[in-house]
Amino acid sequence: MSLNLARCYDKPARTFAPEASKKLAHVILKLRDKVIFSFFKKIFSPVEQVADQVNESAGASAVKIYPRSEHCISRAQISENALKVLQRLKKADYEAYLVGGCVRDLLLGREPKDFDVATNASPEQIKQVFRNCRIIGRRFRLAHVFFGREIIEVATFRGSEPEESDQQVVHEDGRLLRDNVFGTLEQDVWRRDFTVNALYYNIRDFSVVDYTGGMQDHAAAVMRLIGDPEVRYREDPVRMLRAIRFAVKLGFTLHPDTERPIYAQADLLKSIPSARLYDEVIKLFLSGYGLQTFEMLRHYGLFAILFPDTDRCLAIEDHDFPRLFLIRALENSDARFNDGKTLTPYFLLAALLWEPLQLAAQKRIAHGENETLAYQNAANEVLTRQIKITALPRHITQSMREVWFLQNKFSRTVGPRPYRLLEQPKFRAAYDFLRLRAETGGADPELVEWWTGFQEADDAERERMTAPPKSGGGKSRNRKTGRYRSRAKPAPIGNDAT
Repeated sequence: MSLNLARCYDKPARTFAPEASKKLAHVILKLRDKVIFSFFKKIFSPVEQVADQVNESAGASAVKIYPRSEHCISRAQISENALKVLQRLKKADYEAYLVGGCVRDLLLGREPKDFDVATNASPEQIKQVFRNCRIIGRRFRLAHVFFGREIIEVATFRGSEPEESDQQVVHEDGRLLRDNVFGTLEQDVWRRDFTVNALYYNIRDFSVVDYTGGMQDHAAAVMRLIGDPEVRYREDPVRMLRAIRFAVKLGFTLHPDTERPIYAQADLLKSIPSARLYDEVIKLFLSGYGLQTFEMLRHYGLFAILFPDTDRCLAIEDHDFPRLFLIRALENSDARFNDGKTLTPYFLLAALLWEPLQLAAQKRIAHGENETLAYQNAANEVLTRQIKITALPRHITQSMREVWFLQNKFSRTVGPRPYRLLEQPKFRAAYDFLRLRAETGGADPELVEWWTGFQEADDAERERMTAPPKSGGGKSRNRKTGRYRSRAKPAPIGNDAT
């Protein structure tokens, strides 16, 4: 039965109660105002907004679908658990795509480190589909689906900012800050960073969806930012580090538009939280491409932001020792990574800050400070400055100190001290550190040879190696009674630290 609105308006008293009549009139006025506002908004909208709308529609119309026959991705290459997530989302009638680095690596024939899924389902809807799911994040919520040790990250499509939103702000350092909102696949594409990371593998027909020309950049081995690079770097300066990391890892070159702003905007990294920069440093230097990454970071002026003390030391190279030592340390870490050996962050970080420690300690010694105290205070000074930039965890800095302070103890090769040094938990790392120094002229190669032999010797040989010289005179200390004490000078670098 239809309602005759004309009759209602003619005789409101008989059709509606006075209160209902007032409510209806209020709703009609509200609708009228909204229509008028939208009309004038379209007429007087800024040219930039119109241009953005045109660009978005152009981007949507330019989408290219690569069917299964035109790409090399096979389901046999995809994690079984990732396929489960994709299939169950599809079965629940949601869109589901593999996206990001996993698609990029699959196209290169590499085994992805992890698999990320994008969908139009909200985090709460994802949790309804998967009982083994946990929602994480504050600004932008993500769903983690757990399969034993493997975690499949499922993200809802990210959207553009509402036009009337007053939540987008500019930080005092020029960075753009904005909240994340959910959106569509088309909107999600333009929120990603690089074109080769914005490729979507569709589980419904096994095609690859490309809105940004990522497949062409992939074929040309080019890293290119989506959108205006200057704006994207201001949104998140860490993208400069990501650009270099991906370029080195994949063997790609930076697109000129992506490369050009880095020189001028490197200082924006100073505004990034130190904890986040520490995570980025680990990814940059402990992924098997540390030496190439180091060279590129220096080229673009980014290394000076991450390790300013080290960069200053490299600028005043003394017979090339600082640079050669650091290069050798990076080569060593890369070789260990590629051989499948474990990497300890503290070892490389100790190498990165070794020269600043030496300079700071020598300055203190020159001013009359005790050598042991000078090294301890220099370590505090160097680490305090570095922690403000990259938040080194306490267990990392403690291990770095141990490696540093054990270096001078290697010169003690007589009596019981070599035995005690051999029992130190960080002995092996400190020995490797000493060997790197010797290879680049920073330590005595004969000392390294002695310690190599001492580790391999049997008890009788070790006793012979540590015996005091016959011409030395005096009596050695009785380890049981302690009656005869050695009058040797104390170790020059803090015993207490170890």
